[in-house]
Amino acid sequence: MAAWNYLGWDYASTVADEVDRPQRTYPLAMAGAVALVALTYVLPIVAVAVTGLDANRWSTGGWADVARAVIPSAGVGQAFAVLITIGGMLGAWGTLNAQTMQYSRLPAVMADDGLLPPIFSRRRAKTGAPWVAILACAGAWMLCLQLSFLKLIVLDVLLTGLSLLLEFAALVALRIREPGLPRPYRVPGGIAGAIGVGLLPLALLVLTAIRNEIEPVGPINALELGAILVLAGGPAYYWAKRLRKRKATTD
Repeated sequence: MAAWNYLGWDYASTVADEVDRPQRTYPLAMAGAVALVALTYVLPIVAVAVTGLDANRWSTGGWADVARAVIPSAGVGQAFAVLITIGGMLGAWGTLNAQTMQYSRLPAVMADDGLLPPIFSRRRAKTGAPWVAILACAGAWMLCLQLSFLKLIVLDVLLTGLSLLLEFAALVALRIREPGLPRPYRVPGGIAGAIGVGLLPLALLVLTAIRNEIEPVGPINALELGAILVLAGGPAYYWAKRLRKRKATTD
């Protein structure tokens, strides 16, 4: 889960044009988010450590069981377990909203650039939300429900990590090719600083790849499935680019 949260900080960049005063709003929002993430990790772990519970009892979805164990009273312990479950549901709902905002904009922009069929660029007149792209993403996520939560996590970290590395590669490339571009949020340290910020995600991606070797997804493991999806991106990109050129020539 820590890896999943770490790889989600770039979600906000996709909807920057829909944010009021992003140069002021983003630093404040990220500072508050870092503080909340720290509290939601540190405080529960400290509370459980004080009780002396065996760490082996901690598992995915096991916080409700921890609440029952910490509070011996059946009624009170069950009430806290329900509250923790509700909190988890609210957290999942917030994460889903953030991911829907991020991922649904990508097909819409790709359709604007001619890399996907134009239907994905359709937006609601009142809100500007790309409703076709949202429905398409929702359909893809529904198909993923057949996988276990752990498999979804490792696949998400792998695929999102690779896309994040592309962002860091673009950061380095733009620092070299376009040194004079306006940069409201500039990574300090020149080229070395731009490269340095990508080293930790790279290490995380390598560890995830190692972890994926033992996560089967049908006849293959999660690492092999992720590699297939990544390798399919290149031919799909060039195929879409060729179709766009052909359409431009025809028009």
